[in-house]
Amino acid sequence: MQPYPKLSTTMASIYYHFTIILFSFLMLSSLPQPSTATSRMLALVNQPPVILKYHNGQLLKGNITVNLLWYGKFTPIQRSVLVDFLLSLNHKSPRQPSVNTWWSTTGLYKGGPSNLVVGNQILDEKYSRGKSLKNRQVQRLALKAGGHSKSTATLSLVLTSADVAVEDFCMSACGIHGYARYKMVRYAYAWVGNSETQCPGQCAWPFHQPLYGPQTPPLVAPNGDVGVDGMVINLGTVLAGAITNPFDDGFYQGPADGSLEAVSACTGIFGKGAYPGYPGEVLVDKTSGASYNAVGVNGREYLLPAMWDPHTSKCKTFV
Repeated sequence: MQPYPKLSTTMASIYYHFTIILFSFLMLSSLPQPSTATSRMLALVNQPPVILKYHNGQLLKGNITVNLLWYGKFTPIQRSVLVDFLLSLNHKSPRQPSVNTWWSTTGLYKGGPSNLVVGNQILDEKYSRGKSLKNRQVQRLALKAGGHSKSTATLSLVLTSADVAVEDFCMSACGIHGYARYKMVRYAYAWVGNSETQCPGQCAWPFHQPLYGPQTPPLVAPNGDVGVDGMVINLGTVLAGAITNPFDDGFYQGPADGSLEAVSACTGIFGKGAYPGYPGEVLVDKTSGASYNAVGVNGREYLLPAMWDPHTSKCKTFV
């Protein structure tokens, strides 16, 4: 991975992993030559199966505590949508398909299930580091969230509000996950931002028309918030990547600094029949008209991306 300079005497080189480059997927749908877009036109051209090779490293398995830092201003409803999603990962909902069923695919990777537990939550509503963050500042916030824990069974999660700009946000990433060191202990972290006012066409698709490609009508967001429902998609992506490839020696395909992972290998696929610019067949709530493919705690509905199944070497959808 690409190293950053040392941040302090207690933190060694920092590594990051960009994920969810939806823009590339969406741009492919606007290209006229099929041969240049075959890697993403999954429904139109038969492609060799994606193989995420295991690189013999540590995964985050068993009970994993997720410590959150909310950076900027989130409404109570926005926070509840995102926390309910985290709680839903291990909640066996009577309604199917469920968020738990979606997450259970991570248990098919080496080491068995990963049970995420919501830990400490910190609110930073006064923008302690300003409204424009560098990646190193995100890493410092992750350390504040819980990266200083001596336990390796933790994940520090930084969530930024719609009025916060982050380095590479909307340029090459909608979220990241990576790892750093604190007092010689590695800790995994992740970040996801609210793209509603900055780049919803890149980071909140299919709830907003894409920046490139066919301008088909967007889907209705299941929780009525384009930015936050987009965050759920990106959060699911970075969490799956952080669990199955936390230290760049887990499951991935390609170079370590630009690899495909559990969900990023299936970018843009939400249901059967998906192809560039079309998310696939999903469920529609009869009352709200919103699109979803998974149900969580409190009956919340979410739209979640497909995940690579290591048993079948295919992107798995549940509707």
